[in-house]
Amino acid sequence: MGQYLFIPIIFFGLLIFISAFFIVKQQTAVVVERFGKFQSIRHSGLQIKIPLVDRIAGRLSLKIQQLDVIVETKTLDDVFVRLKVSVQYKVIKDKVYDAFYKLDYPHDQITSYVFDVVRAEVPKMKLDDVFVKKDDIAIAVKTELNEAMLNYGYDIIKTLVTDIDPDAQVKSAMNRINAAEREKVAAQYEGDAARILIVEKAKAEAESKRLQGQGIADQRREIARGLEESVEVLNKVGINSQEASALIVVTQHYDTLQAIGEETNSNLILLPNSPQAGSDMLNNMVASFTASNQIGEAMKKQNKKKEE
Repeated sequence: MGQYLFIPIIFFGLLIFISAFFIVKQQTAVVVERFGKFQSIRHSGLQIKIPLVDRIAGRLSLKIQQLDVIVETKTLDDVFVRLKVSVQYKVIKDKVYDAFYKLDYPHDQITSYVFDVVRAEVPKMKLDDVFVKKDDIAIAVKTELNEAMLNYGYDIIKTLVTDIDPDAQVKSAMNRINAAEREKVAAQYEGDAARILIVEKAKAEAESKRLQGQGIADQRREIARGLEESVEVLNKVGINSQEASALIVVTQHYDTLQAIGEETNSNLILLPNSPQAGSDMLNNMVASFTASNQIGEAMKKQNKKKEE
């Protein structure tokens, strides 16, 4: 019976012995207190404490942590904007005591400083400058936090302004302004393209007219040369110049009638088709040239008298 009384005592003693050992994980610090008073700080590995005397007061992670703070404030041009500031921080290994005993809620402390700095810097800037100078805002937050949190055992690794969100109406207005600017630029490009097209078309038409005129001139030159050669050939066979001219006019007259008849899309044209038509046209042309020459001679004589 007495042997069985030792079993609970042994079991209880075993529990006390086991409770003297504890394990601290990597990148973690453990604060040990003795009767409510700070005793020591233990780091990673197997550690020993006095059972029923020492106790683990708390554990602090030495890893880099991130706190996201959303701040709503007003810019210099009276636009309300929401900024998301991400603060990356960690507990300094040599200042675990300060981090554990000086601050109960480090997140609240960091948040307060972020609010204070952002609401001091952003109201000095216009909305466009907030987007451009967001890195300056982040640097200002980091500088202020480093000075304040270093005394509490925290190191601010980096601060980032990860989001800038203006009011919905302001974003809509900015999008409309951007769209209008792009439409303006597109209209300018379209106008330039249309103007270039008109200029090039005009140049092409001018070149076409020049070449067309040159072609007509060359054609008439060749026709005159051909007529001259034709008259010379007819003179050699005993046909005088007047008869040769009449023959050529008659030939061209019938060639013209044949060309018009072959063209199915021609409009209605009424031309004389009698054999005498060519001779009549030649006589009319000769009479017209003769009258024109006489008028020219008369005008020269009249101008000469006026000069005298």
